[in-house]
Amino acid sequence: MAALDTTRTTTGSFGLVGRIGAIFASVVNAVVEWNDARATRNALSGLTDRELDDIGLCRGDIDFVAEGRR
Repeated sequence: MAALDTTRTTTGSFGLVGRIGAIFASVVNAVVEWNDARATRNALSGLTDRELDDIGLCRGDIDFVAEGRR
């Protein structure tokens, strides 16, 4: 699992370079979140129905869990 620190705040303005950096960080963060959801979805899809039931899930819950809605 990858981590990207986007909690730092800055004072002042960095102008165009700061905005480009913020856009780049947003794109990287979106790709990281998409990949984490994909990996979670693949891992849960590889489990049997019995294994999913053991952790309190069913096949219909996989997308919700992968997207972080549950």
